Amino acid sequence: MVSEMSTLNQAAECEFAVSANGQVLAQAFASFREAAGLLEKSYSELKDEVRELRHELEVTNCDLSRSLEENHRTRVHLNQILEGLPCGVVVREVSGSVSMANPEAQKLLGVQPHVLLSPEVEKLFSWASAESQDFEYLVGGNKRCLKLQCTHLGGEAGEIAIFIIEDVTEWRRLQRDHEELKRKQALAEMSAILAHEVRNPLASMELFAGLLANSALPEGTRPWVRHLQAGLRSLSATVNNVLHFHSAVTAEMVPIDLGEFLDNLREFLQPVADQSGVEIAMRHELSGVSVPADGHALKQVLLNLAMNSLRFMPGGGRLTIAGEIQSQSAGWVACISITDTGPGIAPEHLERLFQPGFTTTPGSAGLGLAVCKTIVEAHQGRISVAAGWPTGTTFTIELPGAQR
Repeated sequence: MVSEMSTLNQAAECEFAVSANGQVLAQAFASFREAAGLLEKSYSELKDEVRELRHELEVTNCDLSRSLEENHRTRVHLNQILEGLPCGVVVREVSGSVSMANPEAQKLLGVQPHVLLSPEVEKLFSWASAESQDFEYLVGGNKRCLKLQCTHLGGEAGEIAIFIIEDVTEWRRLQRDHEELKRKQALAEMSAILAHEVRNPLASMELFAGLLANSALPEGTRPWVRHLQAGLRSLSATVNNVLHFHSAVTAEMVPIDLGEFLDNLREFLQPVADQSGVEIAMRHELSGVSVPADGHALKQVLLNLAMNSLRFMPGGGRLTIAGEIQSQSAGWVACISITDTGPGIAPEHLERLFQPGFTTTPGSAGLGLAVCKTIVEAHQGRISVAAGWPTGTTFTIELPGAQR
């Protein structure tokens, strides 16, 4: 009986233990299920966060790629601008080496990237660092005028210097030419004013000299009067050259008999020719031939040419004035030539012969032939020269519209 009761007690204790363990197990299983649910929820939230982070990273990577591409395009564009700049750009590091030098800087100064500056260029940059100014610098054997400007930029490694180099040689030359032009214009205005002031009393002196030549003077004094007339006419030609050159040519065209015109020209030149011992030969076929011309201006042209010839024959010679009428495609043209037996014109001077200011005679203004060219062109004509070397020169004037 006792044993049966003991067995029953043991069975009850086992049943109670099993029941208690089941409750613990159920609680543990419930806790596991709850933890698993939380873990699943956290995993889901983590996946969402990872997805969002991945999306943000993709967007950031895309923006970074675009930024890198834009930076690359900008760098390429800036490099193209630097290479195409008409001025030189040099970047000098703290160490003294050149980190960047565009093609213009390499051409102007001979500097190369990643190379130390030569002592001469280093000295030039030192001057420019102190003050921006122009410097004379020898480039390829030619002296050029360079303008250097310096800008300093601070960095982690220290201060770097950026130099801007401009070649201002041409600008300086233009500036000098402008100053010279202003000076010449002032002289031209003054010479024109003086010529106007001189012309009126000079005309009176020529008139009185002509009256003296036609008066009953003793034979011994007549050469003096001829010398006076020659000097006055030479001076008159110079004054007229100045006035014609510094004033607009307004030719008043009227028919002129060229035969009478050339005969009168010979009478005008004869005193000067006599003074130089030059023979004047008139050989023209223009009697009765007329052209539309400004008589005063045309006389100035022929007078200039003849006076030049006489000036180059101080020891005597022959001055030949010839003329003929020719048929050309545009109609009849009167051709007048003046030939001398002087020393001729050097070949190297022919191209500059009609340029204002060009002369081979000391003290001459070099305006005579330039005035001739201007006046002839105002008549729609043409002037040319055939120069023998070492002797003889022929100037030819062609005037259109000739009529018999």
